[in-house]
Amino acid sequence: MALSKQFQELRRDLIGGVVAFISLAFIGVIGYHFLEGWDWLDSIYMTVITLSTVGFGEVHTLQQDGRIFTIGLIMSGIITVGYMVNRVSDAVIQGYFKEIVRIRQQRRVIGRLDRHYILCGFGRTGKQVALEFAAEEIPFIVVDQDADTLKTAEEMGFVTCLADATLDETLIKVGIDRAICIVASLPSDAENLYTILSAKSLNPKIRAVARASTEEAMQKLRRGGADEVISPYITGGKRMAAAALRPQVLDFVDGIVSGTNRSFYIEEYVIDEQLCPFVGQTLIETKFRSRTGALVLAIRRIDGDLIAGPSGETILHNGDRLICMGTAEQLRHLNQLLSSKEGDSARPPRQSPEEE
Repeated sequence: MALSKQFQELRRDLIGGVVAFISLAFIGVIGYHFLEGWDWLDSIYMTVITLSTVGFGEVHTLQQDGRIFTIGLIMSGIITVGYMVNRVSDAVIQGYFKEIVRIRQQRRVIGRLDRHYILCGFGRTGKQVALEFAAEEIPFIVVDQDADTLKTAEEMGFVTCLADATLDETLIKVGIDRAICIVASLPSDAENLYTILSAKSLNPKIRAVARASTEEAMQKLRRGGADEVISPYITGGKRMAAAALRPQVLDFVDGIVSGTNRSFYIEEYVIDEQLCPFVGQTLIETKFRSRTGALVLAIRRIDGDLIAGPSGETILHNGDRLICMGTAEQLRHLNQLLSSKEGDSARPPRQSPEEE
C-alpha cells in the first residue's frame, strides 16, 4: 500500500522541483520590489513573464542591477523547469501516477475488508499459505516489505500491502481490529515474534499463527501470544516419516484438509447456547449423522480438552467446538442446523465447484 523506494525518490524529486520553482518565483518578486523599487503587482507580473519566457517587454526600464538579476532569474527558471519536465516525464514513463491510482484503489479495498486474514510474509511458506487461503475463498491480505515479492503476489490476484508487518502502524492500516486471524510467516523468528506481540496488543481476540525455525523460538512465540506455532522443518520431517510409514493415511488427510478438488471437507463449528438448540443433549439425541450425513470427528471443550472420536453418549456443552467431516452440502446443512454464531477461527464451508 506504500510506494516503492524508487517511486518514493521520484516523488521527492517532483516535490523538490515544485518547491524550487515556487522559491524562485518568491525570490523574483522580492528582487524586483527592492532592487527596482516597483510595487508588488508589477514585481509579480515581471516575475511571471520572466520565468515563463513569454517574451513580453519590461514593465519598467530596468537598471543594470535589475538586468543582471533578470538574466540570473531566467537561467535559474530554465534549469528548474527543465528539471521538472524531466522528472514528470520519468514519472509518466515509469508509471508513477498509475501507481498512485493503484494504491488509492488498494486502500479502498482494504477499508472494505472485514473478518479477514492477514498474511505477513510472502516467501516460500507464505506463498503456500496464500494459495490455500485462495482455494478456500476467504478474504485475506498479504503484507511484505519486498516490492518484487509483492509484485508476484499481485500478479496472482492477491490484495497486498508494501510495509513492515512488525509495526503497529502497518497492522492498523490492514485492519487488525477487524481481522479474525494473523499468520506471521516472515523470514526471521524475531520478526514473527514482534508481529505477534503487536497484533495481540492491538487485537487481543485475534487468532495468531506463527512460523518458527527452532524449538526455542516456538516456545518464545507461544509465550508472546501465538495460538499456534508451526515449524516447517519439524512438520516437514513428520510428514516425510508419515509418507514413508502410512502413505494412504497421509493421502487421505491431505485430500480433506487442503486443495481445491475435494469431495470431503473438515470444518469446525462453535456451540453457542444462545443460538444452538442442542446444548445439554448427547450426540445420539442430536441425530447429526442421520439429519445431515456429517460426521463428528472430535470435540474441543472450552477448557481445552479434546475428545477424539466422541461416542453417542457425549454431551454437548456451551463453547464446544465440533470438528466435523463431510461433503460441502452436508457441512452446510449442519451449519444451518446448529444455527451457531461462528467463532474467530470457524468459517462456513465453501461451495463445491458444481454448486458455484
